[in-house]
Amino acid sequence: MARTTDSDLGPPELRVLVAVADAGGFSAAAGTLGLTQSAVSHSVRGSERKIGAVLFERGRAGARPTPAGEKAVAYARRILRLLDVLTAEARGAAGADVAEGPLRIAVFRSAALHLLPPVLDRLRARHPGIDPRVRIVREVGRGSAGEVADGKADIAIATLGGSVPLPPGLAANGLFEEPYALVYAAGHASPRSLPLVDWAENCGSYTRDWWAAQEWIPKATVEAEDDGAVLSLVSGGHGMAIMPALSLVGAPDSAEIADLGPERPTRQVGYVTTSQMAGSAVVRAFVRELRAAVPRDRSFLGCDA
Repeated sequence: MARTTDSDLGPPELRVLVAVADAGGFSAAAGTLGLTQSAVSHSVRGSERKIGAVLFERGRAGARPTPAGEKAVAYARRILRLLDVLTAEARGAAGADVAEGPLRIAVFRSAALHLLPPVLDRLRARHPGIDPRVRIVREVGRGSAGEVADGKADIAIATLGGSVPLPPGLAANGLFEEPYALVYAAGHASPRSLPLVDWAENCGSYTRDWWAAQEWIPKATVEAEDDGAVLSLVSGGHGMAIMPALSLVGAPDSAEIADLGPERPTRQVGYVTTSQMAGSAVVRAFVRELRAAVPRDRSFLGCDA
């Protein structure tokens, strides 16, 4: 039987690291853990000694993870999560084929609005023992996949194949290609002459080459906070926008949608999880319902993508 060594970190130490990162300081972490501040400080110093790196920058404002600390905390979250699912997985292996317990899901806004609800309905109907916990994040930078990499989510509905590489240790699978379209106020005779309305989350990495070749697209004169605000501004006659199909599901009658042609840009929507969680009962159950909720004709996107 393998033995632990003085360099091993145990679950209590991992919980302290996560608590300090989440709380932003030793005192706050001590309060959430029911420990003294000195006990938390002692635990962190011990972890730093075992790892051989400083994990937190200490200051009057609290404690902030160093780059080494960010990586350590991400792995700590993932390890603690695996310990959480150990009992349920062992029961399943013993013949009790039950998917139960919390399932942490990260998702970007338009997928949360138009793709996730039927998945959750199916999941709750077929697996009442699963407790889905959804976190909606902006799909910029590391986006929803970053939540999985950081140990904050078990699975993410994410956009794949952009300029930001997938964090190491993650497994990704595609679901469908999501096309972009032109949207503008209904009835406008020359929509391509309108000013551009855009937003930071418009996944420029997927459209960059196509966008650069389109001389008719001006520089954005209005930048909104999210795609919902863009659609509201455009439908109100304040410009035109280039938007992915999920953002256009349920667009009002005051907005008109035009195909951008056979060379239109697309982005791939899929899911991301860790190689360890991919085999867990809760993640497998979610993936089954997610795939079942995506019809082959992509009718929920209003197109044949």
